[in-house]
Amino acid sequence: MSEKKLCSMPAEELLAATASKAPVPGGGGIAALTAASAAALVEMVANLTIGKKGYEKVEPMMQEIRSQAEVLRLRYQAGIDEDARAFEGVIRAVRLPKDTPDRTAVVQQAFKDAAAIPFALGKDIFVLLQLSEQVVRYGNAWVITDGAIAAMNARAAMRSAFYSVRINLKSITDKEYVHCMTGAMADIEQKAARIEETVEKEYQSR
Repeated sequence: MSEKKLCSMPAEELLAATASKAPVPGGGGIAALTAASAAALVEMVANLTIGKKGYEKVEPMMQEIRSQAEVLRLRYQAGIDEDARAFEGVIRAVRLPKDTPDRTAVVQQAFKDAAAIPFALGKDIFVLLQLSEQVVRYGNAWVITDGAIAAMNARAAMRSAFYSVRINLKSITDKEYVHCMTGAMADIEQKAARIEETVEKEYQSR
């Protein structure tokens, strides 16, 4: 990977890099980018609700949502590079000579690191999904579609991040670690599915 941060690339350049033969940025980075775009939409809905007539009661909530979404957006942007570094760590580990001392432990740790990063991203995206529901429910009705799109993109980004977790878990021999991660993802995904259903109902009713 170039020394230039992926998250600092213009969108056109980042997408071209993704389309190239280089293994990064890949699916994990695109999941983070998708999450960042969803967070930006949540901020937009909040901004277009704050100060608008008829929404005075929800303004404090929207100000808080805007602040939280901004923090998450920056977190997801950083996640593009974090995912790339984790993948490169796996590549370096598996390329170690077979006679390298503790090679197995190094490789296993690299896969755990590569699983932990998208797992953390997926957990963070669940928070964004909750914020998306709030802007769809209480935000400016003129931009409710943008809030719903934020929720759908957040859901897609979460699922994508967890796909990245699962592919790394396949190479991890620590059964307890795999069991805990798998269970945690299943729990988050169940809750996320319920929020997605709620968002759809709210969108249809407003």
